[in-house]
Amino acid sequence: MTEVQKVITRLKDTRRLDARQYRQLLVADSPADSRLLQSQARSASLSRFGNRIFIRGLIEISNHCRNNCLYCGIRAGNTALRRYRLSKEEIMECCARGYALGFRTFVLQGGEDAAFSVGVLESLVRGIKAFWPDCAVTLSLGEMSEDSYRTLRAAGADRYLLRHETFNPEHYASLHPADMSRDGRLECIAALQRLGYQTGTGIMVGSPRQTLDNIVEDLLYIQEL
Repeated sequence: MTEVQKVITRLKDTRRLDARQYRQLLVADSPADSRLLQSQARSASLSRFGNRIFIRGLIEISNHCRNNCLYCGIRAGNTALRRYRLSKEEIMECCARGYALGFRTFVLQGGEDAAFSVGVLESLVRGIKAFWPDCAVTLSLGEMSEDSYRTLRAAGADRYLLRHETFNPEHYASLHPADMSRDGRLECIAALQRLGYQTGTGIMVGSPRQTLDNIVEDLLYIQEL
């Protein structure tokens, strides 16, 4: 068994690695090691989910955003973009059509759009839950205050997707406007966990100026999360 294969086995058995071991996996280029890693990943997935496929109705409610993040197509500084907002009626119609097609999770996703205030979002979530109580509601609407997250949780929101994007504060600063920070993003994720949301995060592999060390830091953060 190669050194990399020992690391793969350790990850399978303990679900934890240190920085050096994650780096070993990221730079490994042996076909045999890759096959073992894929096999173990598939085994872990099947043991948890089986062969079921989970479908989600993703509703892009707005492409307006107050932020001007470097990588993002809907950033505030993109003047070439044709902007839109869905009305509450349009969003509810999307849910109705999705429900008829068999969707049981609705994801409301968009930029950080001031037109979708907490009050508006609260009304939307309550409306969806009232019409389709057997469905989960996931939100992916960026950074908010803990009080806002609490209001939406009380309205019935089940899950919240908020990618941390990069754990390294300098790398984060290079991708975002000055009024955003890595620490602020991590506090939002922590608040979501405290409030009982099912919480997802993630990174962008290949983002500008990203290094291998950045990805190792990301994996260690996700491991602890």
